[in-house]
Amino acid sequence: MRSLLWTNQARDDLAAIREFISRDSAHYADIVVARLIAAVDRIARFPESGRVVPEFVDASLREVISRPYRIVYRLVGPDRIHILTVHHGARMFPG
Repeated sequence: MRSLLWTNQARDDLAAIREFISRDSAHYADIVVARLIAAVDRIARFPESGRVVPEFVDASLREVISRPYRIVYRLVGPDRIHILTVHHGARMFPG
């Protein structure tokens, strides 16, 4: 299993998601964040299970979808994964 590193951007994204959803329901915010973290935990076990990010041509840059979010990560060497961002799928992906 590869080790995971959440970048500052990804941690900030997760905090912003929690804050936004908790305006309506703190309980549902916890559920959504837990679901996103579980998706990342699966990446550690199956790192190449995510698709290559279509906006970039880089086999090490991958994503998994946990609707409506895109969890973008980079395969770094044989034993590390960097979680780069958790991005809402309805928004334009940053270039």
